[in-house]
Amino acid sequence: MTDILWNLASFIVALGILVAVHEFGHFWVARRCGVYVEKFSIGFGKSIWSKVGKDGTEYSISMIPLGGYVKMLDSRVDEVSEVDHKYAFDKKPLWKRTAIVGAGPAFNFFFAVFAYWLVFLIGVPAVKPVVGEVTPSSIAAQAGLEPGMQILSVDGKQTLDWESVNLGLVSHIGDSQMTITVSSESQIGMDKKLTLDLQTWNFNPETESAMGTLGFVPFSPEIKMTLVNVSADGAGVQAGLLVGDTITQIEGVAVESWKQVVEAIQGSANTPLPMTVNRAGESVSITLVPGSRELADGSNIGFAGIAPELGEWPADYRFDLQYGPVEAVGKAIVKTGQIIELTMTMLKKLIVGDVGLNNLSGPISIAKGAGTTADYGLVYFLGFLALISVNLGIINLVPLPMLDGGHLMFFAVEAVIRRPVPEKVQEMGYRVGGAIIFSLMLIAIFNDFTRL
Repeated sequence: MTDILWNLASFIVALGILVAVHEFGHFWVARRCGVYVEKFSIGFGKSIWSKVGKDGTEYSISMIPLGGYVKMLDSRVDEVSEVDHKYAFDKKPLWKRTAIVGAGPAFNFFFAVFAYWLVFLIGVPAVKPVVGEVTPSSIAAQAGLEPGMQILSVDGKQTLDWESVNLGLVSHIGDSQMTITVSSESQIGMDKKLTLDLQTWNFNPETESAMGTLGFVPFSPEIKMTLVNVSADGAGVQAGLLVGDTITQIEGVAVESWKQVVEAIQGSANTPLPMTVNRAGESVSITLVPGSRELADGSNIGFAGIAPELGEWPADYRFDLQYGPVEAVGKAIVKTGQIIELTMTMLKKLIVGDVGLNNLSGPISIAKGAGTTADYGLVYFLGFLALISVNLGIINLVPLPMLDGGHLMFFAVEAVIRRPVPEKVQEMGYRVGGAIIFSLMLIAIFNDFTRL
């Protein structure tokens, strides 16, 4: 229950910030174009707080925190006296109306740059993208990827950390091939370009990682068999496991890797699992009965609530992505550009069918993401806000009536035919656009519930 409330609170804060940014873009440009703004609202429905400013605009926070709006004086909606025509949105020149409508998405992009600037100014912990294990005969192995290689770029785009590598890989869903540049510790200065054949690549972003399905995993320090954490309410503590125990045998077989422990526990849900541990130099036999946990696909795996000791990271593998105030601006612009490009690529692939509708996410997934990143700390929450802000900006530019992009589409037609699009045509467009948007929202919400 606490997690749900935390996710909900984080969602409301995140959405409130992003909606405020988007609507402020419309508001700010409208005011500078001489349009009278009657109301600026964060949320829909009944107001829970409102105040009329000295400028005559009513500022409001409403009950339903799923959007917001800026209500401008418009003679198509209200009766406007001849004297006030100069303050009406629809009476303004085409370029001013275009600027007002386009300002919402533009401010979302500006906010993403600002958020990433703060991220790079504060600094975010990162790990060099050095490859750990490579699965034999996998797509990665066939391309020549080997353990110890560092991924320097994906299709020419620099990859300083694993996040940028993952973004690069995901952007190639539905493509036939991908090129990565790698370096090797054994051949310093000898960078290689590897081409991965993706024609047989099957990847479900909801249940799999891009790296895992290509056949490699990131390098991580050696995992030892000694336990450093035993959850107070887990199956491990019920079996008598203690912090400091070293697992030596499972079902009479010597344990050589933590992977062996994981596979044994996951495959023994609610089933007794004999184990032997070394405790302060003495051999102790215990019987672990792993609990059962259901995955998104309906299958069940065992879990025990135990964690092993990790070895030391090589000194130069971990670093902070941190820059000075000026350099951080350039890095933030580049990062925002990468997210814009990735979002547009995925949107295109969604339209042509390379990415399924089951990948759409709705408010529940966003709420979980907001809560999780807020748990990790401010810098991760800022990165999440930047990502969602870019998505919000691009989605609003889709040329569907009801969205900013739909209005811009009508303005483009107006620029060609030299007169506004007939209101009946616009009204029909709004109905069709509304139906499409409502359908996509239902699909996204349905997907959210299937992931719970």
